[in-house]
Amino acid sequence: MAETTILIIDDEELGRKRIKDLLSKVLGVKIIGESDSAAAAVKDIEKRLPDLVFLDIQLADATGFEVLQNIKVTKTPLVIFVTAYDEFALKAFDYSAFDYLTKPFSDQRFYDSLQKAIDQVHLLDRTEYDRKINRILKYLKNTQNPDNNHDSKLPIRTGNKTSFISKNEIKYIIASGYYVEIYTITKTHVLRFSLPEILTILNSQKFIRIHRSTIVNVDEIQEIVHSDYGEIDVKMGDNKMFRLSKSYKKFFMEFIGI
Repeated sequence: MAETTILIIDDEELGRKRIKDLLSKVLGVKIIGESDSAAAAVKDIEKRLPDLVFLDIQLADATGFEVLQNIKVTKTPLVIFVTAYDEFALKAFDYSAFDYLTKPFSDQRFYDSLQKAIDQVHLLDRTEYDRKINRILKYLKNTQNPDNNHDSKLPIRTGNKTSFISKNEIKYIIASGYYVEIYTITKTHVLRFSLPEILTILNSQKFIRIHRSTIVNVDEIQEIVHSDYGEIDVKMGDNKMFRLSKSYKKFFMEFIGI
């Protein structure tokens, strides 16, 4: 039986190392690369054509789901999602039978998932698996449709009440300690979430992370300002300026088509 080729995608070095250490004890598998961002992941999948991908859902520059949507390959690799937030994973897995690992996962849980994937990789008939991939991608496309009223609202829980704000009204989101500040056209909301969490909940191509502490709505961008020192600032419609981090620059420029 041929070796099962594996690509590891996680923006945290410790996360990639854990998976590599576990795989080092398994015969018949070969790690052919690792990626630390969504932009790199898309290119690596298309170039290396792995049999199996361990894919973190909450990447710094996009979600793991968006990686799947953007790859262009004739044969989609099997995917084992990895997430620290079980609630977000379940939203997608209700629509598919992909396997996933919730951090922190045990060694045995990892090996059980791996073996199931390896068995699937070597099946001659992958019709059922391809059907499931198409199903989840169709689901993601539908949830990103601006005409979908349910997905166009973001639930905000305050005390014993839950209110809803339109995602179209969100201008930008800033990390503040263990919280995020969501700036809308009319007011600011403070929630106890991380930026990767809120980016996953938003699940929309309108929003992109430009800094470890900043997410912006691309529809609200007024200008891209280049300095003489090679630095770039993003100017929003309300004249608020945000620095574009070097680690997000490449993905951001590709995202907006510059």
